[in-house]
Amino acid sequence: MGAAMTDLHLHPSLREAAQTSKAWPFEEARKLVKRYPDGKPGGKAMLFETGYGPSGLPHIGTFNEVLRTTMVRRAYETLTVNDEGVPAPTRLVAFSDDMDGLRKVPDNVPNGDMLRGHLGKPLTAIPDPFGKYESFAHHNNAMLREFLDRFGFDYEFVSSTERYTSGAFDEALKNVLRHNQDILDIMLPTLRAERAATYSPILPVSPKSGIVLQVPVTVVDAEAGLVSFEDEGETIIHNILSGGAKLQWKVDWAMRWVALGVDYEMYGKDLTDSGIQSGKIARALGGRKPEGLIYEMFLDDKGEKISKSKGNGLSLEQWLDYGSEESLAFYAYREPKAAKQLHIGVIPKAVDEYLQMRGNYTSQEPDKRLGNPAHHVHVARGEEVPVAQLPVTFGLLLNLVGVMGAEASKEQIWRYLGQYVEGADAARFPELDRLIDNAMAYNRDFVAPTLKRRKPEGGESAALRDLDGKLAALPADASADDIQNIVYEIGKNDAYGFENLRDWFKALYETLLGSSAGPRMGSFIALFGIANTRRLIAEALA
Repeated sequence: MGAAMTDLHLHPSLREAAQTSKAWPFEEARKLVKRYPDGKPGGKAMLFETGYGPSGLPHIGTFNEVLRTTMVRRAYETLTVNDEGVPAPTRLVAFSDDMDGLRKVPDNVPNGDMLRGHLGKPLTAIPDPFGKYESFAHHNNAMLREFLDRFGFDYEFVSSTERYTSGAFDEALKNVLRHNQDILDIMLPTLRAERAATYSPILPVSPKSGIVLQVPVTVVDAEAGLVSFEDEGETIIHNILSGGAKLQWKVDWAMRWVALGVDYEMYGKDLTDSGIQSGKIARALGGRKPEGLIYEMFLDDKGEKISKSKGNGLSLEQWLDYGSEESLAFYAYREPKAAKQLHIGVIPKAVDEYLQMRGNYTSQEPDKRLGNPAHHVHVARGEEVPVAQLPVTFGLLLNLVGVMGAEASKEQIWRYLGQYVEGADAARFPELDRLIDNAMAYNRDFVAPTLKRRKPEGGESAALRDLDGKLAALPADASADDIQNIVYEIGKNDAYGFENLRDWFKALYETLLGSSAGPRMGSFIALFGIANTRRLIAEALA
């Protein structure tokens, strides 16, 4: 699909800064400039590929690959833009390995018994357990494409099944048959003896059962695409062309690189060895391994690798219930070579860190802008970096919603904001309006059930009474800084026994807000209102 493109990254003035930028997308893109200093031969487009195995529902890790690859693609365009603002041509292919045989029933889909009856068959030949599409693969492919389209990616979706069955891979399959022994020489030393005994680069689709078979295969006629193997006790000669077989995935990966002419593909650290073997196979087939980044894996809240079949990762929909699209892209951008936990708890911080980086963007010099995550987030979306700033942080918004209670309405929240921000309404701040929805959902599902305000202890009671008295003496429109100064003064007063300001702030959070962490108190009190804050203090002291 195509996306409306901005020329933000195509200003020739950025080219020089891009050549030395330490932002990882530019470091990756410079590999491609080195690979083809004069551009790809024949003026062909530099081809970027991402792969997706639709054996389970797509998760953020799947989306993440397309996003990060798009960031490298746009960085390459910045590096190769000419003085007229025209970059070297590029394409991005999102390849779905949907002819793969289903090996395991995912835990997070309905009708598991039905799926178990189709184990081993190509994913596109298995009924959709959700009853919406013509196959399980079509359902999962549609979910992935829907989100990629929503985000505004420019990509071409390619189905493995369509390529195999249409004959588009036939010449590449004949090439694999010609080099069958070369591939075996690469793969067999990497396999255990039991696996090596039955290994074949070719996985024929049984004409009897429709199952993708893992059986020893003998090449009969490479040019005709004929092989022989045993199927249900009978040795048969079978044509692997036009959908009669698929390839073992490491061989399939290499074949794809060569057949499609892939120049760049990133993959996870867990596939490091597979990438080495597929690179060797690509050379045996007469091609070249693409450039690429080996990224670290996302982990769940228990530190375990996220798996499509386990369903232990965040879904795309879950993140968007509680945070913005841009915050998701920002989180994916950061430190791709470092393992990061990916769970509900990381969302609020990601939202605010993204907004902070975006706020810095307009005042930065061009070279600094290229290192700002907001640049890569919005260039990947095909849009300019927004200049609008929000009047409150997401963290502050969460605390406001938290003290107002899960029953508070959106209209009530806007009324509170109107006391703090002149002219605050959804029409003027549509982004903030969406974040209010996120904050209300996050508070309802994760904050409100855990909030428990404790009673003040020791000197905390006297400190709270002091705070109440000083707030009472302030005008209703006192600034956040004036309020914060008062909070600091009380915390530094030795009479109340706080070892440090952190202990005082923690006491405020736990007694007034019901949580162990919270916002800058001056900003919160200004937003929530002095009278309302005094009510919270009175409730804590009661």
